[in-house]
Amino acid sequence: MRPQNEEARRAKQTEIMEKCFACYAENGFTSVGIKAVAKACDCSVATLYLYFDNLDDLIVKSTEYCMSKVEDEFMAKAPAGAEDLWRFIDEIPYWTAKTHGKKYRLMYQVYTQPKYIEYGKKFFEGINERYTQYAKSLEAKLGIPYEKITPLIFVFVRASVHYAMFEDEYYLKSQMSVLKQSISLLSSQYRKDGRPPSADGEQ
Repeated sequence: MRPQNEEARRAKQTEIMEKCFACYAENGFTSVGIKAVAKACDCSVATLYLYFDNLDDLIVKSTEYCMSKVEDEFMAKAPAGAEDLWRFIDEIPYWTAKTHGKKYRLMYQVYTQPKYIEYGKKFFEGINERYTQYAKSLEAKLGIPYEKITPLIFVFVRASVHYAMFEDEYYLKSQMSVLKQSISLLSSQYRKDGRPPSADGEQ
C-alpha cells in the first residue's frame, strides 16, 4: 500500500504545481495571494502546506517543474536532422510565443526575484547542459563541431524566448538572420560538400 500512497502523493503534488503555475501565469506573480492559489488548486491553504513547506517552496518547485515540461516539449520539436532545420528555425519561435508566452514571462518574474535567483541559476545550469548535449547529438548530422553548434542553439532559444515574452519581431528576425548566416558559413567551412544543411534553405 505504501508505494501506492506515495504515488498518489506525487500525483497530487504535480497537480498542485501545475495549477499553481497556471494561476500565476494567468493573473500575474505579484497579484495572487495564497488563498487564491489554494482556490485555483481546488484545495484549502492547509492542504497546500501538507505538500509544500511554504509558499516559497511551492513557487520554486512549481516553476522548476512546469518550465522543465516546457523545455521537454520544446526539445521534442527540435529537428532530428538537417533536412528539417530551416522549417524549425522559421516556425518554432511563433509556436513558442503562442503556446508558452505567459509561462516564460512568469518564469523570469520568479527567477529575477532576489530570494529565488539562486534557484534560477541552478535551473539554467541544467538547461545549458541539456543544450550542450543536444549540440553533440547534432554534430554528425550537420557536419559541424558541437562547440560551434552550442552557441547557435543558445542564440535561437534566447531569441525565441525573448519573442515569446515581448513579441519583438525586429529582434527576432535580426537574430534569425544572423543564425542562418552562421549556419551557412560554418557549413561551408566544415562540411565536406561545402553546402548548408538544406539545399533549399535560406542562405
